[in-house]
Amino acid sequence: MLILGIAGGTGSGKTTVVRQILNELPEAEVTVISQDSYYNRNDHLSYQERAKINFDHPSAIDFDLLVEHVEELKKGNSVEQPIYSFVTHNRVSDTIITHPRKVVIIEGILIFTDKRLRDLIDIKVFVHADSDERLIRRLKRDIHERGRDINEVLDRYQSTLKPMHLEFIEPTKNYADIIIPNDTYNTVAIDIVRTVINERL
Repeated sequence: MLILGIAGGTGSGKTTVVRQILNELPEAEVTVISQDSYYNRNDHLSYQERAKINFDHPSAIDFDLLVEHVEELKKGNSVEQPIYSFVTHNRVSDTIITHPRKVVIIEGILIFTDKRLRDLIDIKVFVHADSDERLIRRLKRDIHERGRDINEVLDRYQSTLKPMHLEFIEPTKNYADIIIPNDTYNTVAIDIVRTVINERL
């Protein structure tokens, strides 16, 4: 099994890179684990309290469960990946059965901040994009997909997202084996990643 980690700031284009890699691999040989699915369960908090959580801090992630699931996949066991709702700021009761595959892609802004998880990842990819470009993408996504209003998104960007990026996410670029500049469609970098995957397989 080859475990590929794809990190980078919010709106950097990680999902696009994942999609490009998936397009190059047989569907039956790859599975994706999203860090976003592993935000902590917050049943004990009211909606108003959940809305104030700093989702860009490593403490918001249930790394214990994420690491456990990756270890189980490496052993050849299937896991029940949680499903997280950004509308309610909480996990839903359903899960996704995730099966071990030849390639496991773990994707998320904070995945390189946990040493246990880093040590499980064979190839670490960091997707870099200009901060203005990331903000624009985040605005579009949160307004259209997550029902936020523009003031809420901008307030969160200034109060937590930007400082958390500088403190926790940007420094993890140092752990990356490959850095992909994703201000434009980067075919060369994707080709390199694909070649490395094929060689390792």
